[in-house]
Order: sequence, then C-alpha cells, then structure tokens
Amino acid sequence: MRRKAGAARRPQHRGGRGAGHGPVLDPRVFDGVVPAAAVFAGPGDRLLYANDAFTRLFGPRQAGLPAREVFPGPDAYRFLAVLESVRSTGRARQVFGRRRSGPGAAGQAQNFVYTCTPVTTAEGPGVLALAMDTPGESADGRLYETLVKAVAQTVWVKHADGTIEETVPGWERLTGTPRPSGRLDSVYPHVHPRDREGLRADWEGGTPSDASRVVQSDYRLRAADGTFRHVTTRAVPVDPGEADTDWIAATVDVEDSWNRQLRDRLMVKVAGAASESLPEAFAEVVQVIVPELADYCLVLLLSYDEWPPPDHAEVTARRVATASRPGLPAPPALRGQSLPVRGELRDLLVQHVPRTFLLSPPGTAPPGLVPTVTERWLAAAKATSMTLIPLAVDDIVLGYAVTVTSGDTPTPTPSEVSLLREVLHQAERPIRKVLDLQQVRRIALGLQRAHLTDPPSVPGAVLAARYQPAGSDSEIGGDWYDAFPLPDNTLILDIGDVGGHDLNAATAMTQMRSMLRALAYAGGPGAAPADVLARLDETAEGLATAAFATAIHATLHRHTDRTWQFTWSNAGHPPPLLIPAHGDAHYLDAPADLPLCVLPGLGRTTHTHTLNPGDTLLLYTDGLIETPSTSLDTGLSQLATKAALHRHEPLPHLLRALQDLSDQRDDTAMLAIRIEPVT
Repeated sequence: MRRKAGAARRPQHRGGRGAGHGPVLDPRVFDGVVPAAAVFAGPGDRLLYANDAFTRLFGPRQAGLPAREVFPGPDAYRFLAVLESVRSTGRARQVFGRRRSGPGAAGQAQNFVYTCTPVTTAEGPGVLALAMDTPGESADGRLYETLVKAVAQTVWVKHADGTIEETVPGWERLTGTPRPSGRLDSVYPHVHPRDREGLRADWEGGTPSDASRVVQSDYRLRAADGTFRHVTTRAVPVDPGEADTDWIAATVDVEDSWNRQLRDRLMVKVAGAASESLPEAFAEVVQVIVPELADYCLVLLLSYDEWPPPDHAEVTARRVATASRPGLPAPPALRGQSLPVRGELRDLLVQHVPRTFLLSPPGTAPPGLVPTVTERWLAAAKATSMTLIPLAVDDIVLGYAVTVTSGDTPTPTPSEVSLLREVLHQAERPIRKVLDLQQVRRIALGLQRAHLTDPPSVPGAVLAARYQPAGSDSEIGGDWYDAFPLPDNTLILDIGDVGGHDLNAATAMTQMRSMLRALAYAGGPGAAPADVLARLDETAEGLATAAFATAIHATLHRHTDRTWQFTWSNAGHPPPLLIPAHGDAHYLDAPADLPLCVLPGLGRTTHTHTLNPGDTLLLYTDGLIETPSTSLDTGLSQLATKAALHRHEPLPHLLRALQDLSDQRDDTAMLAIRIEPVT
C-alpha cells in the first residue's frame, strides 16, 4: 500500500545498537500488524514512524511532528503524560483513550488502549506506542497477545478455571527454570516470600470493574542467578466485568529502572537531611536504609587523635544510630556501648573497603566487629549476613555502618552493596555541614572556657563555678560568669547571658564580660552595682556589642562579725537563690530591671541583703530552670527544692547535682559562694 503524501516515513534500518539499551528497533516489523503503531524519539517526542493501522485510526501525520501535535485532542494529555513517564523512567506503561469516530458516525466514540514501552531507535532512545481499538477487537485475546508480544519478556494466559498457560516464551530465560504448569499457585514459590501475599491479593481478590481494566502487580522474582529481580505483570480481562473470563498478562523485568528510581528516591531523602549533630544526621540515614536496603542498620563513630592511626594508638567505636524493620527485635538502646577498633576491623577501616560476612549458623557474628549488645541482637534476630561499610569524608574515616539481613531476606548483591555505599556517600553533604558546625562550636567553646576561669580563693568564704554547654552540637550559647577581688578585698560576682546560640553570641559574651570587669575595677569598691550596669549598657549600645543580654552584677563586703553584705543590681536575669544554713531556700526576688541593650539610659536599681555564716548564695542562668515541658515557676521551685536537699554537700557536688535539672537544650552557668560557718 502506498503511503499518502505527508505521512510519517519509516526510517532506514541501520542495525547495531543505538544510544539507549538493547538492539535498535526496526519499525518495519509493525507494517502489517493489526494494532496501530507509532515510534517517537528526540526532543518533544517527535514522530519517527507510523504504520497503516495508525493512519487509518488517527489520520495521516507528518513525520517529525512533536507528540502534542500528533495527538491534539482534549484527552490527549493522558497519553502525553504517559509518554513522558516512559521516556524518563524507562518503564513500560499502559493507558486507555477515547476519541470520536469519523464524520459518518456522529455521536459514537472509539475506545482504545495504548501500550507505551521504551525502545532504542536509530536516532537514540525512544518510545513505541501501540494502540488498539477495544470495543470489538479486544474481545479476541489473540489480538491483545499480538500487541504485548512486542513489549514484554513473557506473555501468558490465566484461564477462567485458574490454570495458566505461557503463550510467548520468556519465563525460562528470566528465571532459569521451566515455566510452572497448572494453576497459578505453582508460580508463588518463585516469588520473593514477602511479595507473595500482595501478589495473591492482586490476582485472587476479585474481578476488576469496567472502570479499571488493567491489573498491575509489582513483585520480586527469583532470577536464573539466584538473586531476586523486580518485575511488573500487567493483565487485562478478555471480557471486562465478567467473573468467568480469561486474562492476558505480560511480565516485564524492571530491575534496572526500579534500581534507578530507588537510588534517586534515597538520594533525595539523604540529601535533604537537616540535622545539626552527627548522631541526628546518621539517625536520619539509617531510617532511609531500613527497610529499603537492609533489615537493620547500625552506625558507629570513631574516637581517635589522628587518621590513619598509628599501630599503638587507641581507637574506639561508639554506637550513635540504629534502626530495624518491623518484625525484628527492637535494637538495644544507645547508651554508651562501644568497642576497641583492632585487628580485622581496623584493617577494613584503614583500607576503606566494605565487606559482607555470611553468618552461619544465623546470628553468630565474627568477634570484634560490633559491640557486645549488638552481637546479642544479631543472635536474637537470627541474622544471616552482615555488611560493614566505612564512612569517610575527605578520606578521613568517621566511623562505619553495619547493615544486616535476616530470615528470608537475600544476602546483598555487589550492586546492592554499591548502592549502600552510594547512599552513605551522599550523606557526606549533611555530615560536612555538621562537621563545620562542630568546628564553629569548638571555637566558641574555646572562647568561653578561656574566659570562664576558676573563682579566686577568698578568706571567710568558699566559691565554686560550673559551665555546661548545651547537648546539641548546634547550640553554642552566650552564658558566662566572673568572680574577682578588688584591691581592698571587695569581692565582685557577675553572671550573664547574651542572646543567641552561635559564634556571634560567644564572641559578644567575651566582650560583655571583659567590659563589665573593666568597668567594675575602674569604679572601685564604692561604685554602686546599678551604676556599673548602667555604664555597661551604654558602652554595649555604643559599640554595638550585643542585641540583648541579661546580667547580675554584685559586690560582697565581709564584716567583722563574719557576715557579708551582698549588694547587687539585676538586668533582667533570674533572681539569686539563697540557701540558708537552716530553713527553706528562697529567692532574693527584688524587682529586676530591664535587660541590657534594650533601653540604654534607663535608671537601674541596687539591692542589698546580709549573708550569714553557713549561707549559700547561687547565681545561675536560665538554662537551669527553663524547659519546653515545664513552666518557669515549676523550674524555679524544682531548683530551690533540690538546692535545699543538697545544701550540706561541698559546693562542687551541689552544682553537679543541680546540673541534672537542665534538659541540656541550652547552656548553663552557675556561680556559688558559701559563707564559712561559725565553728
């Protein structure tokens, strides 16, 4: 038959292999088939080929037209979306279409099914679209079989009586075993155990309605090499809506496209990790790996002075993140379990080489690779394999991951181990961010600790101080304290908190502390604490030192009767806590003035209280009393109660006990003085 002028021409067959995967498609094989066939490739999915059946169904189309012009109808968006999906994912898809028939049949419509599959053309990767009119022709199973022969690895029929019959051979090539004969149950032993229930539900859960004519099942099938490969089976009933009907099914191996999609999905998840500490970052990573790539995943971080470590150097590995799939024992809690890194484990980490261990009998791990608590978990879970993968950034090994299979989960293949390595490598970006934050935090803590010196020794009293950084690697904080004597032995006590949780806050803290110390020393013993804080407020404002800060500045004078006069001014800070030698602990809750750097020039107030022998006075920052789960009043009450409970303990022990009140979300500083009791 001569093609009409302007119709799509058939490209010459060039043989060999194209830019895509598989042999180059010669479209001429579709010249005489009943289904309408068209081939699209290149930018805009241009039309390369259309057979006579296509021309009869849709009319002549000019070769080179983009798909959106080949199918201009209002319902064409469904087909175009499928075409784009097949091209981008490499996975075959089907879609049903509807169009009005020719001018002589007004009011009637044609229904047809498209099957789109990726192919390699002489011009590179493309898509083969087969369309078949469904009202009459699709009732003949042989015609649908003709269509799917072109796009599937195996075609088979499920008869109404439950028996199956392969019509296009391919099962043996895919699985390495003869096609099971008889009923569908004979297929299930070849399916991955965890996919059998879903596959059975797809096939035995009822008859699809007319509105849903295609049943698709995605599952894993044991391949000829013993591994499991992902396949998709799509089937249509010969007589839709009828309970007793044959089904025509096509099975396609989609392992490569499934792996690409899995890889892309996991990479997106890992790259999007927003944690700001290494344990939190790895906690997100293990949740990505389980259960997609393993039944269990554990991450251990190393502790060492240099990498690679000298032979005599001590290296330890500490558990920081773990996850297991549902159905397995819960992983042991992350509380201090670590192990020395020696022998085979040390060699694996130095060489950056992953290794898979087969555990036989199940649950028996080689010694020295994981902590004892993990060995016990492996035994309880009856683990069958264990893979160790070093975790490195810039060739520096941070630790290693342990992935585990259990029960009927297959041992990971080399490609799966490679994907695991790639996923863990992708975590480098959030991990690098955490490492940068940790470096900033180390600098900030260095600034703080350089200024937070030990309190001086003074006659007639004992002093102690404590600073505790926040538990989060991202929370640096600006808490500080200071204690020093003036030339006449007047004792100066300061405590403060600069707003913010970054290096800027730590820098501002050192400046505020230094300025307050200088102003107090220059003012001498006669300067009222309110005046000193007012000058600090003006200085900080003029030099733009900080945006917000709280502080208490106090002087203490010792009297001959062994009492001390405590004189202070409070700029928006939590009140001092007095713990008398006897009686209830209570706060010196004279009204506090506004914080610093809010309204410079505002008058400030000085307060005075007498400390008796045996009394303990505590200055502290808000990290000790403020938590998201409790009110401020509750925090103050808990602090007073616990301080009274430990009042007779040495000051360092008292401060250590009070530190337990903090939830470590914020840094804390404490400064305490105890007046020597009369003996």
